Formats: sequence, structure tokens, C-alpha cells
Amino acid sequence: MEGHLALRLGTRAMRRFLGIFKDERGATAVEYGLILAMIFLAMVGALSLVADITISMWGNVSAAVIDA
Repeated sequence: MEGHLALRLGTRAMRRFLGIFKDERGATAVEYGLILAMIFLAMVGALSLVADITISMWGNVSAAVIDA
């Protein structure tokens, strides 16, 4: 009897698990999440470039002040 119950519970769990892949309600949320992640990565990359340019600029200003 216990084996039969475990089999039914296992079958039910497998159906729920496979049902996740058929459900498309969360697909839009996942797509929006991926879009936001790509925007975030682009912002981090741009900020990194601006930081490098700014550090170089202030290095030149520092060198000019020291030489003056």
C-alpha cells in the first residue's frame, strides 16, 4: 500500500514539474528580467569606460599641477 502511495505522489510531483515548462505565464517576466539584465550590463560597461577616462584625465591634471 505504501509503495502505491509513493508512486502516486511521485507521479503527481512529476506532472507538476513538467507543467512548469508548459506554463507560459512567467515567460514575459523572464524576458523582462533578461532585458533588464542586459541594460544593467551595458550601464556597468559604460560606467567602466567613463571611469577609466576620468581617472586618466585627473592623472593628467595632477601631472600638470606637479610640473607647474
